Amino acid sequence: MDHENTGGWVYIMADRYRGTMYVGVTADLTFRISQHREGTGSDFCARYELKRLVWAERCEAIESAIAHEKRLKRWRRQWKFELIEKANPEWNDVFASLA
Repeated sequence: MDHENTGGWVYIMADRYRGTMYVGVTADLTFRISQHREGTGSDFCARYELKRLVWAERCEAIESAIAHEKRLKRWRRQWKFELIEKANPEWNDVFASLA
């Protein structure tokens, strides 16, 4: 598979409004969110019961998605709140609208 032409997703999972957050990256958003909801996606999401997809952004290349994820992980918590609330002020689960 040519990874240069394979897109990716950067996403944020949460447990509730302005609660615990997890920033992740994946090539297959549907599969990855299903894993998180089943408790197998990551130990962190399983431990804190993060099952709500509150923000996601598609990138043309997986390398861009990985770089974006790394940047977001360094962001202050408040900046992440602002990013999420620009598109999703109520912190609703947006999975159905994206997948």
